Amino acid sequence: MSTVTVYLIGDSTMAEKDPDERPETGWGTPFAERVDESVTVENHARNGRSTSTFLEEGRWDPVVDDLSTDDYVFVQFGHNDEVPSKEQYTPPDAFVANLETFVGETREHGAKPVLLTSIARRHFDEDGRLEDTHREYADLTRDVAQARDVPLIDADERSRALLRDLGPDASKSLYNHLAAGEHPNYPEGVADDTHFSERGARRIAELVLDGVEELDLELADRFVRDEA
Repeated sequence: MSTVTVYLIGDSTMAEKDPDERPETGWGTPFAERVDESVTVENHARNGRSTSTFLEEGRWDPVVDDLSTDDYVFVQFGHNDEVPSKEQYTPPDAFVANLETFVGETREHGAKPVLLTSIARRHFDEDGRLEDTHREYADLTRDVAQARDVPLIDADERSRALLRDLGPDASKSLYNHLAAGEHPNYPEGVADDTHFSERGARRIAELVLDGVEELDLELADRFVRDEA
């Protein structure tokens, strides 16, 4: 079987974490553990990045420069793009244009783009209903996928279904929730409903693997599924 590289570009929910950030874990880490020896996963995702800052900082350039025919580029942005108060904010029109840049330049090199919507934030209202925190930018990603005929993994929809199934209490285990003194990196504790625990990252990676299989991408034949 030929070798391929999967490039991951996105934000903190996908990114590798430094030791002082653990046990916070991006889903790209367990995803890389689920491919066989014919696949190399290069995780270029970085904390706090939007489509705009990823391009402005030149983080896209080394990915494009290394792309080969039949490689994959998994693109997942939105968390930072969608927040007007953040310096990384990307207006809707620019967000669409940036996604189209990633798609177009990936295809120019014979590689295969895959778009992903953002992972849901764990926000339940007082009645225990999960809030849809990514609707606008998830819809923009869906629109680009449809317009450009790009495979889409609707991670927003898949993760919201998982959170609804688990409910407000059990779903805490998927995110970086720690009591004071539980981990030396967070001596005062943390209640983070955006970033994942190790367990949560594994569950999200499994949702992405499911999406790849349902799209019937050739990459699916190269997975080693977690039986745990």
